[in-house]
Amino acid sequence: MGRVIVVGSVNMDLVITSERLPGPGETVTGGRFAQHHGGKGGNQAVAAARLGAMTSFVGAVGDDAFGREARAALELEGIDVAGLLTLPGESTGVALILVDETGENSISVASGANAALTPDHVRRAFTILAPGAGDVVLVGHEIPTGTAHEALVLARAGGATTILNPAPATGLTLATLAAADVVTPNEGELAVLAGVLGGALVADGARPGEEATSAADGAGRLIAAGAGAAYLVSLGAEGAVLVARDGTVALAALPVRAIDTVGAGDTLNGALAATLAAGPSMQAAARRAVVAASLAVTRAGAREGMPTAEELRGALERAGWSPDSR
Repeated sequence: MGRVIVVGSVNMDLVITSERLPGPGETVTGGRFAQHHGGKGGNQAVAAARLGAMTSFVGAVGDDAFGREARAALELEGIDVAGLLTLPGESTGVALILVDETGENSISVASGANAALTPDHVRRAFTILAPGAGDVVLVGHEIPTGTAHEALVLARAGGATTILNPAPATGLTLATLAAADVVTPNEGELAVLAGVLGGALVADGARPGEEATSAADGAGRLIAAGAGAAYLVSLGAEGAVLVARDGTVALAALPVRAIDTVGAGDTLNGALAATLAAGPSMQAAARRAVVAASLAVTRAGAREGMPTAEELRGALERAGWSPDSR
């Protein structure tokens, strides 16, 4: 069984849940406040560790209370944080999250130390971690593009499977996408990646049922251009579509009542990495990732909703899919 090494961001999430999201210039009162550990990288590492993967995290926090809390929270999940740097003079990343009663959200992030993570930091961390065959390196884009690129290139050179979560998708190049064995955008991020090829990938105003076809077409064109070997495109409540050179597979989400969609994408990415590190095929790993993301939206909080290995196994069995399928 290989390891999961996550390279990405870690934040403190400050969340207000209210009846609806405010419009521009509008104040909505009566909300509830909560504080959670977050950042896509930290969340993805937790998702992988909850599913039993041996997980290491590479990233940066500030020398402040939020940074110390973030480190302790990852350690509590059993995650190796030897690659988590504390950068003097930088603040730990903070995300301000607004969530409405349907579970939809709006997020603003102050990147802090995440933006100060350099390619040299990654090179030094990888000297110790030495990603190799059987390992999966999951790289997020809430860190500088050059740093994400370095992580993907070094991981592939060592023989690891590479996953790029292009969130946000702006600023990515063909060369960085090409260093990924799997790219994991949502529909909006896939559309942004159209800039790499200079054209629109997903048709505007697609009717229900057309989303998977549009996503598959867009991802297929990116693969043909050498921008990644495979794509797992998240479609929200519709599930996801896995697109590779050898075909396309639609993956339905579980029918659940969404409480909070924050962290669903991170759960999908962490579960995909954890399952690939355990050996199953890409299709089996993608299916498990979609089911894990379905479970995550049934509880409030980005990390609080992430399932354990036992919970995922039970959900797969109830859905009629073999948990041991490879």
